[in-house]
Amino acid sequence: MPLESSPLDPRVERPGQASLAVRERICVVNPIANPVRPSMNRTMRICFIGDSFVHGTGDDACLGWVGRVCAALRQQGHDLTSYNLGIRRDTSADIRQRWQREALLRLPPEHDGRLVFSFGANDCCLDDTGRAVRVPHSESITNARDVLTAAKAWLPTLMVGPLPVGDTDVDTRVVALSAAFAPLCASVGVPYLEVFHAAAASAAWVREAAAGDGSHPNAQGYAIVGEAIQRWPAWRAWHGA
Repeated sequence: MPLESSPLDPRVERPGQASLAVRERICVVNPIANPVRPSMNRTMRICFIGDSFVHGTGDDACLGWVGRVCAALRQQGHDLTSYNLGIRRDTSADIRQRWQREALLRLPPEHDGRLVFSFGANDCCLDDTGRAVRVPHSESITNARDVLTAAKAWLPTLMVGPLPVGDTDVDTRVVALSAAFAPLCASVGVPYLEVFHAAAASAAWVREAAAGDGSHPNAQGYAIVGEAIQRWPAWRAWHGA
């Protein structure tokens, strides 16, 4: 159904109208030509960009995995501002069109900006005709390469793999896409965390998704993903762990 919305290797591992000052800043900042390097003296701001699993759809606590990993950092004393830019039903093609505009509004150069992407499950769902996938596998790879290459040239970037949707045929395609993202991320120098199998093997994820809309878990399911990210060396390195 379409979404509305192992040991870890460190490498595999619509906003409203902007103010005039913000619009002027966007006009002069080219994130590719003017990469911003992190500084330990600046407040960290992270944009989490992706689909309904990034948004945390189905979580009664309205946290999802993004809210949980960021809450853990705040509780540890880190000065962090997080922006959840997950949109239900978004594919890699949708994210390719919007990510840079939305991130620029939230990550001014005076702060330590970071980017975390997670997408792909919606690509693998059937379109409205029921006869073709929404984004073919090869196009998903191209979209991800373009997004991650541009993102890494601007700011430190991480990629979290796509998650199961609870449909056997769709999930077969999601597994294939998740596996293909690993060498892609390695080739562009972006750490990648595969999370499909951890979620699919979780009784809590499966139980909560079945009790909800069939695809999205509740708090315990998202906690499984959040815990995997908190153990991820690439994520921990951002925060001096």
